[in-house]
Amino acid sequence: KFVQPQVADGFNPLDGFEVDRATIQTVGHDLQRPECILAEPDGTLWAADARGGVMRIAPDGTQRFIGQQADARFGQAKADDDAAVEHKFTTGTLPNGLAFAENGDILISNFGTDRLERMTRDGQTRVLADSIDGQPIGKVNFVLRDAKGRIWITVSTRVNPWTKAAGTRVRDGYVAVLDATGLYVVADGFHFTNEIRLDARGEWLYIVETTGPHITRMRVDESGPRVRLTEREIFGPSHLGGFPDGIAFDAHGNLWCTLVMVDQLIALTPQGDKRVLLDDGNPQASRRLLQGMADGFVSPEDMLAARGTVAPWMASITFGGPDLRTVYIGSLMGTRIPFFRSPVAGLPPAHWN
Repeated sequence: KFVQPQVADGFNPLDGFEVDRATIQTVGHDLQRPECILAEPDGTLWAADARGGVMRIAPDGTQRFIGQQADARFGQAKADDDAAVEHKFTTGTLPNGLAFAENGDILISNFGTDRLERMTRDGQTRVLADSIDGQPIGKVNFVLRDAKGRIWITVSTRVNPWTKAAGTRVRDGYVAVLDATGLYVVADGFHFTNEIRLDARGEWLYIVETTGPHITRMRVDESGPRVRLTEREIFGPSHLGGFPDGIAFDAHGNLWCTLVMVDQLIALTPQGDKRVLLDDGNPQASRRLLQGMADGFVSPEDMLAARGTVAPWMASITFGGPDLRTVYIGSLMGTRIPFFRSPVAGLPPAHWN
């Protein structure tokens, strides 16, 4: 069990820290949309891949693409029509958020098929959920397994096309939980819900509202048969200066966050203060993007023009390495995974021990 470390009053290991661009290295090659990255204690990385699966990168740097296939064991393929069912199952797949199931399978929030899926490490995939309360589930964005085995998911929007919701600040995103009682909504009314994380004690759930643009947190209430979220509040600035996307806690309690398109890596201290750790954005394009946000509409052209060079459309943050002090950055337009060393370890994820 992780115990929050005792630190001197006022001390923060991020004091005076900025990412030195000269120290940034990369791993992987010819990747496609490595939006989310999972790290294992032995150094193995798993990255979401737009070709419809995940890329496994071994500690020695060798990599292997694992494509999703319909798992016939769960009735998703028939012997007389395997090819047709396989095509239907895998067409349009776009793995986005990833998490490890308790047995090492990979949970996938599929932004292309609008489903929560479970994939074995050889690619056999089955659908865990594609609807909720009798309605299509919507744009499933992220998945998180907690220490108690519950699966949390975020749905960014039910608007079709989803780009309209992203460009006009539609507020129909929600958070749902899959546990022994089924799949149910625990909170809704978010501006394009993105990544979520629990704090070290599991007391608060932090929720990225990408077009908020801010981070909301809610207290976790486990007093009943189903988990509930209460005491909703904005954590940190109400406007983060860009679109928040991926988040991860470090062991001190700082919440690291990527701002996609303006391509900044920031951290929010336990007190909610914002610190810029890496600014890789295009200043002029970022200004146009933020002005569009202020005016109520962000054009696709302005979105595409705003990007950096380290991890274009910086999308996620993952702590790895044997000491959890290696930081990996996921992106929507990159073909490699940048990484650097942190002055503080990351908060161990549920699969680490």
